[in-house]
Amino acid sequence: MKVKDLMTRKVITATAEDKVDRIFFLFHYENIRHIPIVSEKGKLVGIISDRDIKKILGPRQKQHESKDGTVLTVSARKVRTIMRREPLTIAPEEKAADAASIMVKRKIGALPVINKGKLVGIITATDILKAFVKLCDIVEPFSKSEK
Repeated sequence: MKVKDLMTRKVITATAEDKVDRIFFLFHYENIRHIPIVSEKGKLVGIISDRDIKKILGPRQKQHESKDGTVLTVSARKVRTIMRREPLTIAPEEKAADAASIMVKRKIGALPVINKGKLVGIITATDILKAFVKLCDIVEPFSKSEK
């Protein structure tokens, strides 16, 4: 199984000049945990995770009230101040097992997928777990019938 078979192709991206509060809301409303950061020309320059956002949230940032009255604290800082620069990447033709191995060894939850210098997707630990579950569902019926 290759990275291209598991990766998410519709990638939500941001720029280094976006404000952290935009990223916070993207994480919340899009239900994602990693956002690749791209330049104006579309080149990958970094990545930001929901953990990066949690680290900088604090009592001195602006507060926004949501529709249900919940007060959310977000930062007016720019993404470039907290993004991880030059993130590890993987090619779509690489083995999915290699992506999983990199994520485990480096303790990261996602790898941007790059083909010919362009961001073409992202593979996450969740993508790999979904594939694992599918494989278990395929193998399990056979093992039950063999008993």
